[in-house]
Amino acid sequence: MTIVPAPPRIAVPAGFELPRIATGLWQIADMERDGKTVDQDAAAAAMLAYAKAGFDAFDMADHYGSAELITGRFLKKAAAEGLTPFVSTKWCPEPGPMTRDVVRAGVQKSLDRLGVDSVDLMQFHWWSFEHPAYLDALAELEELRREGVIRHLGLTNFNTDHLRLVAKNGVTIATNQVSFSLLDRRAAGALSAFCLESGIRLLAYGTMGGGWLSERWLGAAEPPAVGDWSKMKYRRFIDTIGGWDALQAILGAAAGIARKHGVSVSNVATRWVLDHPAVAAVIIGARLGEREHRADNLKAFGFAFDEADRAALDAAFAQSRAVPGDCGDEYRKPPFLTASGDLSHHLAALPQIYTAQPVPGRPGRLRVDSGSIWEPIAGYSRAMRTGNRILVSGTTATHTDGSTVCPGDVAGQTTYILDKITASIAALGGSLEDVIRTRVYLKDANQWEPASRVHGRYFGAIRPANTLLEISELVGPYEVEIEAEAVVDGD
Repeated sequence: MTIVPAPPRIAVPAGFELPRIATGLWQIADMERDGKTVDQDAAAAAMLAYAKAGFDAFDMADHYGSAELITGRFLKKAAAEGLTPFVSTKWCPEPGPMTRDVVRAGVQKSLDRLGVDSVDLMQFHWWSFEHPAYLDALAELEELRREGVIRHLGLTNFNTDHLRLVAKNGVTIATNQVSFSLLDRRAAGALSAFCLESGIRLLAYGTMGGGWLSERWLGAAEPPAVGDWSKMKYRRFIDTIGGWDALQAILGAAAGIARKHGVSVSNVATRWVLDHPAVAAVIIGARLGEREHRADNLKAFGFAFDEADRAALDAAFAQSRAVPGDCGDEYRKPPFLTASGDLSHHLAALPQIYTAQPVPGRPGRLRVDSGSIWEPIAGYSRAMRTGNRILVSGTTATHTDGSTVCPGDVAGQTTYILDKITASIAALGGSLEDVIRTRVYLKDANQWEPASRVHGRYFGAIRPANTLLEISELVGPYEVEIEAEAVVDGD
């Protein structure tokens, strides 16, 4: 085994370079729990030590406690030493109107805390795709990128369909940060394929499973409770894939590989993710000033898997269940695999894009308008509820400003439309699970497969009645139009 003195670096297609291990600062929020404080100067000094050792990329967010403030102090120390570290942060706004002023104020808050005029990578998270204002936010972030206020624009926890939608809608995305580990292998499929096709790279977090992927837990009895947020979060992943026995199977395979190559289980976990070609870097969390594992982390670059190693891991994976859905789904729908657990109340409290209104003169009947200029002119509603029945008009990929989303791309338009339909039904007291029929109208029948695959990802477990037709000339510059009907049981 060869030990390298610093993490190797990689060129990202968007035009920048990273060490293949970035340092994550989300544990600062955990260190500051229950009114605790972190010595910001000491934490900044710890960051400087990381940077001098070649670990000079740092990842944080606007809600990671005082992480941005600490980084601001670190950047001054780094400049005095002639260092130019790479800093990425995240903006995670509550869904609502994303005006120019709102977006620029959100970015400026991070810039002020960091003490900089521009940031290397601004990553954007959005809680609910049913609220389409994320496209407004990204359009303004793209403008900030062109101005140089944001050098590069990334996403965090976007699934494949919505990453595609954003990219095909004219936004230049450099990276998408997602969970990716021996426990959570969702990113290895369609998401990686689209990223490689599009020149986007993944930043992988959770690589060590919050600390569960280590020798400490091999053969250990299942603990009754865990304390820190990382372990709380990834314990939910363990339970989802099959529980303690599933973890032990993966740990057993990883430990055998580790012994063979003279490395740690954590090195095996890290190397497995890094070997995926769509992955630019893994983000490994640090508890600044408490402990660091730089020397051990570097051992991940001193060995390579052979066919027997991969076969052993594949056999262990076969003893576990796959995490359901796509990357980022854990923040938007059950099972909620987050440190705090169930997010139902949080998501229910988020502002909706549509509001139900009573139909004048028809008690008990409700309608939803989307704000289209054509609804009052042509005399129709986006959706109507009468009794327990909800009917959604033929819906196109028309954004709130009247523009067409993803021109020429049927998959992106289908994604946007189904989000719009979901939001319409939700405003009338229903959900996607209540849908009993959909009709899909395609301009070109040869595009049936991308439209159908997106439809399947939304309705695969619901299986409503469905009709797909080719219409020679849809009204407007659209590839697809969809209508739906739902019945809300129990009302």
